[in-house]
Amino acid sequence: MKGPGNHIIEETSSIKEALERLNILAADAVLFVCNPENQLIGSLTDGDIRRGLLSGINLSDNVKQVIQPDPKFFRQGQIDMATLKEYRKNNFKIVPVLDEEKHIVDIVNFRKQKSYLPIDIVLMAGGKGLRLRPLTEKTPKPMLLLGDRPIIERHILRLYSFGVGKVWISVNYLADVIVSHMIHHPDHSKKVAFIHERQEMGTIGSVRLNQDWENEVILVANSDLLSDVDYEAWYEYFVDSGSDFCVLSVPYDTNIPFAVLEIKENRVIGLKEKPTVVHQVNGGMYMFRKECLELIDQDYFDATDLIDSLIKNNKVVTAYMHTGYWLDIGRHSDYTRALNEYKLLED
Repeated sequence: MKGPGNHIIEETSSIKEALERLNILAADAVLFVCNPENQLIGSLTDGDIRRGLLSGINLSDNVKQVIQPDPKFFRQGQIDMATLKEYRKNNFKIVPVLDEEKHIVDIVNFRKQKSYLPIDIVLMAGGKGLRLRPLTEKTPKPMLLLGDRPIIERHILRLYSFGVGKVWISVNYLADVIVSHMIHHPDHSKKVAFIHERQEMGTIGSVRLNQDWENEVILVANSDLLSDVDYEAWYEYFVDSGSDFCVLSVPYDTNIPFAVLEIKENRVIGLKEKPTVVHQVNGGMYMFRKECLELIDQDYFDATDLIDSLIKNNKVVTAYMHTGYWLDIGRHSDYTRALNEYKLLED
């Protein structure tokens, strides 16, 4: 696996060594040159070396002679979406993320991911899945397979594609099944951590148990959802709307099997034959500022309880209306549908 270290080279390295490293990186062939304090001082590509060789530089010479001294980068914890979009538009495929001391802490690879969102993720996976018995008697619902991967893993992989670096999973029922799968999986062992519920804690209560947040914004989602939500667009809406808490809403159609009368002062002024009424319903995903967790004041707490508390405290609660694919796998018919449709969400 090509991590940040594969893209880092010391300033004392030779051009020949840099060429060898670039050859290994193949399509991701960009190196970031660091000084003895591991601080970024420049970038290096095949093109930089080619131009250096044409000007008389030797393979044994130092890479500092051919580096680009002003590489693009992101600052950790200060991801600006306008800058991110500009880099993508201008075809900067590999971009380092620097801490305050200019050390490289991560690499954004736009060939393999859509975005790089500064949010923490919590997937709620502690429920018993009673409506899916007997399938869930020995297997927690998030671990039911869709093809060769569990439901929760497909959810996580989509989050990874938006540059999410850390995913917390809140576990309770058959927790060891989920934990064992994740800690032994090479794609997840270093990116996934766990919140262990003491007892049933509702749809958001356990989130307050975690104190190790890396970002100011948290996304909490049910782990048994399938969707094609554009997390970057949602995050931008969240920021631009000045939200404290934002609910993903999805349309739900209610078909009325009768003619609906339009009445004014007991006089029928019109009618609609068997209309369909569209409601916006809770989609089981929530994006919010972490200070909202301060309002969770008891062990058992549902997301709807938190929304009520936020409204009473005059916080800005908004809805992000998602009109694409969304499926809550709660019943046997939902699981059957998911088995037939999950491939539609693969990029």
